[in-house]
This record gives sequence, C-alpha cells and structure tokens, in this order.
Amino acid sequence: MHKTGYQRYQQVILILYCMGLFSILFTACGTTNANVVHMGETNFDQSSITMKKGDSIILVNDNGQIIHTIQNGIWSNGEPRPKLEPGAPSVDLSVTDGTQHLIGPFNTDGTFHLYCTVHPGMNLTVIVK
Repeated sequence: MHKTGYQRYQQVILILYCMGLFSILFTACGTTNANVVHMGETNFDQSSITMKKGDSIILVNDNGQIIHTIQNGIWSNGEPRPKLEPGAPSVDLSVTDGTQHLIGPFNTDGTFHLYCTVHPGMNLTVIVK
C-alpha cells in the first residue's frame, strides 16, 4: 500500500511533534528532578507529595475537557485561601486537557500548598525535605 503525499506529511508532522515533546521533557528532567502529579476531574490523584529540596513537580491534566486553575493556597472549610508561603515558587497556572506544567524547583525545606481555584477541596500538599 502506497502512502499519499498528505499521509506522509501527517507522519512527518507527528514525528516532529513527538521529537519536540521528548526534547522538552528530557531538558526539563535533565535540569531538575521532576515528580509527576496527575489531576482527575475534580481532584489531584494524590493529596500530597514528598520530595527533595531542588525538585520540581510536573502537573498533568488527564481528564477530558476539564480546566484546572492552580495557585498557591488551600481550600479550607469550603473556602479558598490563597497564600504564597515563604520559600514556595509562585504558581498561577491554567492546566487544560493533555497539558503538562512544570512547577518549581522547590528550593526550601517545608510544607507548601497548591489548590485548584475552580474545584472546591482540590488541594495538594507539597512536603520538601
């Protein structure tokens, strides 16, 4: 079966896209240790993560058409409590379907909090040792 010019074009574009994506991930992982945290429809797949000083987080949105807005702070008693804790990297991200975002590095020991401003109760505790 012979491929048409358009099929070859699609194949080349796909290969270039994959090479670019792997290059970005390789560069990000090569410059810092990255810990992957996946997000579901209304929550983080894990409520906390423990990592070493100097590590970063890669947030991955795995769910369909859901958009998460991630910032420093926490949901408490059903209320959003934005707060940039001393030593935490400043975070203000819109994470859409299939995208990944690098947060960090976290260069200070401590406990830090991230939350989704859109989904009540969606908290992530970051413990840096």
